[in-house]
Amino acid sequence: MNNVSLYDPRFGLRVSNDLFFRNDPFELLDSFFGMDPFENVGLRAPAIDVRENDKAYLIEAELPGLSEKDVKLEVKDSVLTLKVEKKSPESGEKTGDENKDEKWIRKERAEFSFTRSFSLPDNADEEAIEARFKDGILMIALPKKPEKAPRQVQVKVA
Repeated sequence: MNNVSLYDPRFGLRVSNDLFFRNDPFELLDSFFGMDPFENVGLRAPAIDVRENDKAYLIEAELPGLSEKDVKLEVKDSVLTLKVEKKSPESGEKTGDENKDEKWIRKERAEFSFTRSFSLPDNADEEAIEARFKDGILMIALPKKPEKAPRQVQVKVA
């Protein structure tokens, strides 16, 4: 049973069995409270809502602290892929707030990236997808293709 691992979504990491099945309960507490959830970039996945109306499918993603330059959308083989990459100031992107006399005491905002993919329904018009970014919310509209009216076929006498 030592080779079984658990996934803890609160911390976005795999936790080995021996962490939970220890003889000393204080060792378990020390291990649990010693974890720093802010060190894990897995916590940066956005909240995404998907809804539908008569004319379109609508996707909204909460992306606070990001700009439209950090967001890329791609459609290929009926799959819409949302890619986000945020660089930290140390990696080359300057925010204008840096002061050479300052030093970090704690830094919880780190660079991160994530990808989410959505399978598009058959009636989504891939050529007419629109995306807007405002106030940290990415809004994607996937218009529906117009339904084809049934065609009457004339029956001929042979």
